[in-house]
Amino acid sequence: MDVALAAALGGPRGANPLVGAVVLSPGGEQLAVGYHRGAGTAHAEADAILEARRQGVDLAGTTMVVTLEPCNHVGRTGPCAQAIIEAGISKVIYAVDDPHDPAAGGARTLQAAGVDVESGLAADQALNLNREWFDAVATKRPFVTLHIAQTLDSRIAAVDGTSQWISSPESLADNHGLRGLIDAILVGTGTVLIDDPRLTARASDGSLAERQPLRAVMGLRDVPEDAAVRGTDGLFVHLKTRDPAEALSQLFHQGVRHVMVEGGSSILSTFLAAGLVDELIVYLAPTLLGSGTPALNDLGITTLADAQHWAWDEAGGGAVQNLGNDLRLHLRSMRSAATTPAASTTKNSIPRSEAAEYVTGGH
Repeated sequence: MDVALAAALGGPRGANPLVGAVVLSPGGEQLAVGYHRGAGTAHAEADAILEARRQGVDLAGTTMVVTLEPCNHVGRTGPCAQAIIEAGISKVIYAVDDPHDPAAGGARTLQAAGVDVESGLAADQALNLNREWFDAVATKRPFVTLHIAQTLDSRIAAVDGTSQWISSPESLADNHGLRGLIDAILVGTGTVLIDDPRLTARASDGSLAERQPLRAVMGLRDVPEDAAVRGTDGLFVHLKTRDPAEALSQLFHQGVRHVMVEGGSSILSTFLAAGLVDELIVYLAPTLLGSGTPALNDLGITTLADAQHWAWDEAGGGAVQNLGNDLRLHLRSMRSAATTPAASTTKNSIPRSEAAEYVTGGH
C-alpha cells in the first residue's frame, strides 16, 4: 500500500482523486504498479493491469492493492471493478471507500463475482492523500486551484498596469497545459475590464487547444459585449455574484468539477479568505518591481496565530520546479479535514457519503 500511495502522487490533483495500484503475485511478489494520470486516462487499476500484461504476467490468482475502492461506473473509461474481474484477479485490498455515488459500489460488484475484498488498510494515509478532493465531494462544489503569476516581491502588475509578461514562456506553456485539463477558468470582472483576457487554452504555436475550459467571469459589473472572454463558441458564463461559495455552486450545477481561479488580486483574496482554495500554484519570476499591484489584498488576518498555512505538494511533478527562469511552486491546503468521510474497516459494510450527482468525478 505504501508503494501504491507513492505512485498515486504521480498524477495531478483536480476533479479526480489521486489513485495508485499494485499487483502482487500469489506469493506476495510485486508484479506491476499503476497510477491515474488524470481525467480521460486509464485508472490506476487498469494502468496496473496493462503494465502487468505488457510484462506477460498471468493475472489469475493475483492480488491488487489500491488506494481507493475500484470504481463501478462508465465515464470516460470503463469500470475498474469489471476490469479486475475480467483480468482474473482473485483478491482486492483497498484503503478507503469511494464517496462519489455514481462510481461507488465497486466492492460489492467484486464480491458478487467471487473476488475476496478487504478495506481499511492505511486508511488515514489514503484519506490525507485526497483530503481536498473528499472535501469537495462532500460539499458538492468544484475542486479549486488558485493560480498566481508574480514577481519576487509579490506583484502581479507594475504601477502602469503592465503585466505581460511577468512569467517566462515555459511558465506560460505550463499554465496553458493546466487550462486544457480543468473544467473552468475563473476571473473577476475587474480583470476583464482592465486586461481583456481570452482565457483560452493554447498550444505552443498559439493555436487553440482541442479541449477548452468554460470561461467564467465573477462580479456584478457587466461584461462588455465585445470582451474577448465571451468568444464565439458558447463557452462563457457571467456569474453575477461576489460570493465565492455562490459562484462555485453555480459552476457545480453547470457540470464544473475543477475550476482554476486566475485573478486579479480581489478574486484571489476573496477565495483565500473564504477558505475555498484546495490547491495553490504560484509562478515566481526572478523580477523586482518595488511597487505596483500586489498579488493579494487583505485576507482579514491580524495576528500570526490566524495565518493560513500551506503544505508543499509533491503530486503532479513536485512541489518546486524550474520553468525557464521561473520557479513553479505547488502547495496544498492545510485547512481542517473535518468533512473528510471516515474509512470503512470491514469487508462487507461499505458506508457511503451523501455526496451524489458527481457526473464526471470518480477516478
